[in-house]
Amino acid sequence: MASTRRLAAILAADVAGYSRLMGADEEGTHERLKAHLGELVNPKIAEHRGRIVKNTGDGLLAEFASVVDAVRCAVEVQRGMADREPDVPEERRISFRLGVNLGDVIVEEHDIFGDGVNVAARLEALAEPGGICVSRVVRDQVRDKLAFSFEDMGEQHVKNIARPVRVYAWCPEGVADLPVATAPRAASVSHPIVAPRLSIVVLPFTNLSNDPEQQYFADGITEDVTTDLSRITDIFVISRNTAFTYKHKPVNAKQLGRELGVRYVLEGSVRRLGNQIRVNAKLIDAETDAHLWAERFERNMDDLFALQNEITSRIAATLGSELVAAEAARRTENPDGLDYILRGRFAASKGSSRENHADAIGWFERALALDPRSTMAQSLLARQLAIRVVDQLTETPAGDIARAEKLIRDALAASPSSLSAHYAKGTLLRAQGRWQDAIPEYETVIALNPNSMAAISDIGWCKFWIGRIDEAVPLYQQSIRLNPRASGISYFRLGLAHLTNAPTEGAIYWLEMARSYIPAHPNARATLASAYGLIGETERAAAELAEARKLVSDDRFASITRLKTVGFFSAIPSYFGVPKVRALLETTYFAGLRKAGMAEE
Repeated sequence: MASTRRLAAILAADVAGYSRLMGADEEGTHERLKAHLGELVNPKIAEHRGRIVKNTGDGLLAEFASVVDAVRCAVEVQRGMADREPDVPEERRISFRLGVNLGDVIVEEHDIFGDGVNVAARLEALAEPGGICVSRVVRDQVRDKLAFSFEDMGEQHVKNIARPVRVYAWCPEGVADLPVATAPRAASVSHPIVAPRLSIVVLPFTNLSNDPEQQYFADGITEDVTTDLSRITDIFVISRNTAFTYKHKPVNAKQLGRELGVRYVLEGSVRRLGNQIRVNAKLIDAETDAHLWAERFERNMDDLFALQNEITSRIAATLGSELVAAEAARRTENPDGLDYILRGRFAASKGSSRENHADAIGWFERALALDPRSTMAQSLLARQLAIRVVDQLTETPAGDIARAEKLIRDALAASPSSLSAHYAKGTLLRAQGRWQDAIPEYETVIALNPNSMAAISDIGWCKFWIGRIDEAVPLYQQSIRLNPRASGISYFRLGLAHLTNAPTEGAIYWLEMARSYIPAHPNARATLASAYGLIGETERAAAELAEARKLVSDDRFASITRLKTVGFFSAIPSYFGVPKVRALLETTYFAGLRKAGMAEE
């Protein structure tokens, strides 16, 4: 049978302490294990429409079309095993450890392969004797469909798996009276796999050029976008090999979503026109067939490698925010922690204002209340508290910093390689004025996700305030290239960098862009007022300064002295410690605000 790929629920099982049991009673252990498999385990797998892929001596590997069936089978097996050897001493009792994962697998007649299988095996190894461990995607799929509870074990680093795995352990309490069925339920209906949130398939980009040699470029974009999306936290991406089975085939997004269990489809095309390449991409909601986002990229072909890298990075970075916005717009009757997290992320993306900070923090608080051990909820809440301090839009900065410190400490203790926790720590260090210390935290984020436009921009911001302004500018530019629509803060930072380097017209261009994207950001409006003042546009400068004053609840913009002691720069200790930065701001930013009408005292 030729190998194929498909999405499957995988159950891995083995006997806890098998070598010890065999050493103590080889024949007895072998016979008892055969009985357990023949009388309970194998019939349960068949009853729940599973397929035993192979036996491994001390265990087995099975696959199911439904993740609900796989988990139900696992629980019923463990419940049945609890009753099978009541008179056998505990040290001789056979106990299974089970792991369940949902993933894309390569299927052959007598085996299945792939990371989905490897993760299931690692989950089984983490389970207690008589217990079950499942991955996050499995827990999310069954939590509203089965009356079983799972304990969050945090993110675990497991052998030969590049990314940490979020693990949940089955809690047997409350199911002691669960009936153990003995006959197959022939009339039962299989449960379809429900698409995980933020799940997507990247279809092979179509080569529309007359030159078939350009197919390699289209395939390269498909592969790179798939890889880059896989690095984004919480996104479930169908493998490249599965996606390529749809190459050159007409595709219906709704049908594809049902077949692969995804909510979103990305499709696109590549066309060469002389020395120009045009790439079109569009994001489709697989449930409604609605087009959510579309973009066209036109570039010169002088450097194909750089061109491919730019396009794929831009698509991946943009989709990260577009998918969050799309999921936040979905309303569910029974929201869970991830619903609240997505809504919080969307609120945070709206820009800096008291209302947006409060909205985002409220959603993250709800997520943490539902799952107090969620490193994602801890990290995002900590980051938002720290950002609120940095933006000086909180009445309790010391309290926000103290709580953020504890949340980050807990998150990193549970998951040392958490991208979100390292990002939150970098932001907290910025809030404490520790710019140099923040840079390695953001560099860790970029190592985990090279398309993190926010981390790239934040490294530039740190370098600006320690006096390395020339290094900051290209970082802001790179961040903007990745996602121009979500780069309001980078526009502001780039404008300030231009302002300090004297080309005022360039500063005004970027600061006006910032005003368009983050109109409620008081510091961006004040910096634009300064730029207008420097070129003699005093009326426009005064108008922008008036808008900045409306956006704050204190008198920081009343005078230059007040601004230095209470406002924006009071949160920048390096402003007072780096002569180069201080001198540049005195001759540009503050000089422009004086011309805009700001008093000295």
